[in-house]
Amino acid sequence: MRNYFWFFILILFLFEQCSPQLQQRYAIEEDLSFRLESIAPDKVRTTSINPCYSNENYIPDTSYLSHFPIKYIRINFHWLNSSDSSKNFNGQEAIDFTKGWLYAANKDLISNNKLWFPYQNKLPTLPTRYRYVLTPDSNSPGDQGIYFHYDDDLFYYVHKGKNRNLFDRSVINKYSVGKDSVLNVFIMPHHPDSIISKSYNASGVGVALGNAIKIAGVFENKAPPWSYRGVLNHEVGHVFGLVHAWVRNDGCNDTPPHPARCWNRTEEPPCDTMATNNVMDYNALQNAWTPCQIGKVHKSMSSPGARARKVLIRNWCKLSEAQTIAINDSIHWRGAKDLEGHLFIEEGGLLNIDCRVSIPPGGKIVIKPGGELRLGKNALLHNDCGLQWDGIIIQEQGQSKGLISIMESSRIEDASHPIKE
Repeated sequence: MRNYFWFFILILFLFEQCSPQLQQRYAIEEDLSFRLESIAPDKVRTTSINPCYSNENYIPDTSYLSHFPIKYIRINFHWLNSSDSSKNFNGQEAIDFTKGWLYAANKDLISNNKLWFPYQNKLPTLPTRYRYVLTPDSNSPGDQGIYFHYDDDLFYYVHKGKNRNLFDRSVINKYSVGKDSVLNVFIMPHHPDSIISKSYNASGVGVALGNAIKIAGVFENKAPPWSYRGVLNHEVGHVFGLVHAWVRNDGCNDTPPHPARCWNRTEEPPCDTMATNNVMDYNALQNAWTPCQIGKVHKSMSSPGARARKVLIRNWCKLSEAQTIAINDSIHWRGAKDLEGHLFIEEGGLLNIDCRVSIPPGGKIVIKPGGELRLGKNALLHNDCGLQWDGIIIQEQGQSKGLISIMESSRIEDASHPIKE
C-alpha cells in the first residue's frame, strides 16, 4: 500500500514538471493584432453615430452591475434668511431637516419606483447608480456642509412676475462654498410680498443653475422633509442633462409626451391612466426614472468635459482592489467607463471596448490565457486623474496566451508600462 502511495506522489511530481508553467509579462507591440473596421455594404453611404454619445449605452446592466460603479455627488445646503431670522428654518431644526431631506432623496434614488406612465408599461425598473453625499468644507473645522445666511437683500425667491429672481445668480455668487467641486443647494423663502397675493403659489419649486440649485417653499408649507425629495431629485436631474418628461424631444424615447396634467392618481379619467410619477414631471411623487433617463445622467457623468462631472467624488482616482472586475464571457462596453479597480479578462472572456475607459492609478489590465481584449476605433485606455495606471499584462501558458486586437485609431495612454516594440 505504501508503494502505491509513493508511486502516486511521483506521478504528480512528473505531471507538474511536464505541465507548461504560467508566465506573464507586460504587452509589447508583437502582441497587438491590428484589424480594420468592417462596414456592411448597406451602411457604406450612411454616417455612423459614435456609440459613446448614445444614452442607451450608459444604462446599467443588472447582470453586470459591477461594471457600473455608483457615482457619488458632493452636495451642500444653504439656508437663506432675513436679518431677524424669522423667514426660514434655523439652527438644529434646519440641520435635522436637511439630513432627513437628503436621506429621503437618496432613498428614492436607491429604490426607483415602477413608472405609472405610459399606463401598464413594461419598462424595467433599473437602479439609478448615483447618490448624494453631504460635503463639508475641508478647510473649516467643524463644518457640516450646512450653512446659514442672514441677508435682507438676497434671502428671498420670486418665481414669477416682473420682479422674479429665479435665474439671478447673486446669492450663488456670494455664498457658494466649493462651487467648482460641490453642488450648492440654496433654500430660500418666497418673498413676503409675493405670499400676500392670492394669485401667487408659494409651493415647493426650484431651478437648476449650472452647479447650483435654488429651492423655495420649504418653510412656508411646513411639510416634512421627505415631501421635498422629488423637488431636489428633479433639479439634480436638470443639472445632469435631463429635461421635462412631458415635452417632445427630451432625448428619451421612453418618456412619451402626455397632454393631461395629473398631480396624482384618481379613480376618474383622465388621471386614472394618465397620471405619472416620473421624476422629471410635475407630480406628487417624482420617484421614478426611466432606463433612458438613467443612461442620460450617466452619460453626462462620464463626459470629462462636462461641468456637472466636477461635483462627483472621484473614486476612480484611487485604486480599490475590492472593485476589481473579472470578465468571464463576451462583454461589449459601448459607453465610457471610470473603473475603480483592476480589470481581469479570464479564460474564455472577451471584452470589446468602444469608448474611453479610465484605469485607476496603479490599476492594471490582465489578460489571461484564452482571454481577449478588443479595442474599437473610438477606444481610449487612460487615467482621467492626470496620473498613471500600470499597464496591460499578458499571461501565457503553453500554446495559449491572452490576446489583444486593436484598430489603428484606438489609443492607449498614461500607462507606466506602455506597449513597446
